[in-house]
This record gives sequence, C-alpha cells and structure tokens, in this order.
Amino acid sequence: MKESMTTSIKQEQAHKTQELQNQLSQCNHALENSEELLEFATRSLDIKDSEEFSKAARQIKDRVTMAPAFRLSLKPKVSDNMTHLMVDFSQETRMLQALKFLPVPRAPEIVLADCMVADNCVTVSWQMPEEDNKIDHYVLEYRKTNFDGLPRVKDERCWEIIDYIKGTEYILSGLRFDSKYMNFRVRACNKAVAGDYSDPVTLETKALTFNLDGSSSHLNLKVEDSYVEWDSTGGKSQENKIKGKENKGSGTPSPKRSSVSSRSPLIRGSRDRFTGESYTVLGDTTIENGQHYWEVKAQKDCKSYSVGVAYKSMGKFDQLGKTNTSWCVHINNWLQTTFAAKHNNKAKTLDATVPDRIGIYCDFDGGQLSFYNASSKQLLYTFKTKFTQPLLPGFMVWCGGLTLTTGLQVPTAVRTMQKSENGLSGSASSLTNVAQ
Repeated sequence: MKESMTTSIKQEQAHKTQELQNQLSQCNHALENSEELLEFATRSLDIKDSEEFSKAARQIKDRVTMAPAFRLSLKPKVSDNMTHLMVDFSQETRMLQALKFLPVPRAPEIVLADCMVADNCVTVSWQMPEEDNKIDHYVLEYRKTNFDGLPRVKDERCWEIIDYIKGTEYILSGLRFDSKYMNFRVRACNKAVAGDYSDPVTLETKALTFNLDGSSSHLNLKVEDSYVEWDSTGGKSQENKIKGKENKGSGTPSPKRSSVSSRSPLIRGSRDRFTGESYTVLGDTTIENGQHYWEVKAQKDCKSYSVGVAYKSMGKFDQLGKTNTSWCVHINNWLQTTFAAKHNNKAKTLDATVPDRIGIYCDFDGGQLSFYNASSKQLLYTFKTKFTQPLLPGFMVWCGGLTLTTGLQVPTAVRTMQKSENGLSGSASSLTNVAQ
C-alpha cells in the first residue's frame, strides 16, 4: 500500500510539474506576443494614410481576439484540484469598455446654390447631413477639366488638395481659368479618421485664354507665349548665317525665308505679316461673340506701346489705331509721356495717369471696347462701334516689352460699371462717330 501511494504521488507530482511547465511556457509565449502587439500598435499610431491605418487596426483587433494571453493568467489562481491556472482579465475588460471610439464622419454635401464663380475666385460651400460636433477639419480637393458633368476616371489633371479647413466654406482666389470647368469634392475628418468624399460637383470657369501669335509678328519683335519684347537685331544676323550656309557652294539663290523658319525660332514662317514700322503682334485666338477681358503690363523702360484689337484684314504696314480696322490706347514715353486713344488715324488725349497694368474689356455683340486701370478698375476710355468682322487682340511695342495675362473673367467691378454707364463713358462720346 505504501509503495502504491508513493508511486501515485510521484506520478501526480510529475503530471502537475509538466502542467505548470506547459502553462509557464504558454505564458512566456503570450507575453512575447503581447509585447510585439504593443510595439505594432505604437507604430500604427504614426500611420498617416487612412486606409493603411484601418488595415492595421483590423490586424490588431484580430490578434487581440485570438491572442492566447486571454486564456492564460498573468495572475495565476490555483484550482481545487490544481490541474490548471485561471485567467483574470476583468481589469483589462473594464479599461476597454471605458474607451470611447470616434465614428467615421459621414460625407458632407456641397451646396451648389451657395457656390459662386466670380473675379477668378471660386467659393465652395458645404454642409454635414447631420450635426457632428466631433468634426475637427475638412479637406477640399479640386481639379481643372474641359469636360462637363461628373469627373472622368482618366482626366488629364490631378486633384489639388487644400487641408485643415475649419469652416464649411472656402474661397479659392487668384485662379487662372485656362479650362472650361472645375471639379470639387470635400470630406470631413475627426481626430481619428477621414470620412468619405462628398458627391463631386462641376462649376463652369470659362474665360478667354490666348497666347501671342509669333507667326504674325514683326521681325523686330521677340515673341513667347505671353511675352513680346523689342529686338533691335530683328533676327537678321541669324537669318544671314542660315542663308550663308544654304548658298555656300550652291551658286543658286536661297529658298524663301519661310522655308527656314522651321529650323530656327528666330526666323518665323510668316515674319512679313507685319513689316516696316508696324511693330505689331496679334493674339492667336479670334473673338467672334461674347464679353471678354485680359490685361497687359509694360516694362518700366518701355518707350512706346499700344494695346487693343484689330480685324484680321489689318494690313502688314498698318499700325494699331491708324486705320479703321483697329482700336487701341497708345502710350509714348519717348522724351515726354503721352496717353491717347486711337482709331482710324484719329487720337483722343486721355487725361489720366498711365497705369502699371491695363485691362481690356471687349463686348463683341454690344460693339464696345473699354480700357481700365487693372488695379483700381478706373475706366480710362471706351470705344462704341459695331464690329463687322472677327477681332484679334493686338499689341505694338518699341524699345521694351509687354507681358500678357489671359484666362481672366470679366471683373465684377467692370460689369457693374458697364451696366451703369450703359456702355459709354463721358470721354468716349467724342470718338463714338469716328469708331462707327
């Protein structure tokens, strides 16, 4: 009997020792997993991308749910028969239950009626479908497009982002409207996560956009897209070099000047579109209807320049304002400054200071061409006539340069003044018949 009891005690002792060793090994393994999980959770707090953060959160949830630590004890309690240890996670449960999770914000709604496009600014307004005091900020995205309606998957431009907007309205200012439309969408963010985007809206942002037509310019003008500068050499040295290479050893005359234009940016194919003393370049887009606005800024040392419009039929020797096919204001800074409106070789001296930037307003259908101080929107002069042919913006420059700004809407101040003045300024009346 003693021998049998001793054997049973030894067997039970070995069994319990093995059980304790197994549980100790499982506890150590669970502790290692817990430490690894805590490190992973700490690293997850630095994740900025919402999708990556959500993915990491799901992994943490799954690992916590399946963790063997929930079936083990870091505070072991011995059972009556001492066959296993018990788990006590009541403290951790209470901590988890005390946590308050922030819900994912709902998508805002852009209020189309409150959105406005004016003066090259866009006001975008939105609202939340229900009041949410947990919203921290909003993210507005926009992009330019030439397609009406919903944004296309393969659009030519990427979304631009404006982050950390505290209110439910935002004004984008100083835009250049070089596309017909703009798409907008917005989403709400709380301290934890960003919500879904709103349904996108499309606003019309149409304005006249054009560049200078280098093929129409005088040889003495160096033309880029929106800049023209007086060039005293007139590209002649470059032309002579090219001609010399063509004639060398050939004994035959060189081809026409237009044939070498494709090989040299200085020698333009239609460089005789204006010649003589008509130092002129035209815009590359015709105006056949509607109301349009653009601005011109001259270099401080520019000696003489004109800005206005002209018919396509303007002769290559003609100067802006000296024929019945063109209208302009002319500034002459040679010796003394003169400022005048010109049409059909008749000039009207303007009693105004020459502004740094001149705004040109053209109402083709209404037969009106007005010039403004672009900064103060002071009306400088107005021509009233009836345009019978498509118009081209025209620019003349001598000893200096001009910078062109397009993609501008007609400013609200200009529209208001045009309505109040009924399209005529007091100074314009003397040239109204001349323009007609």
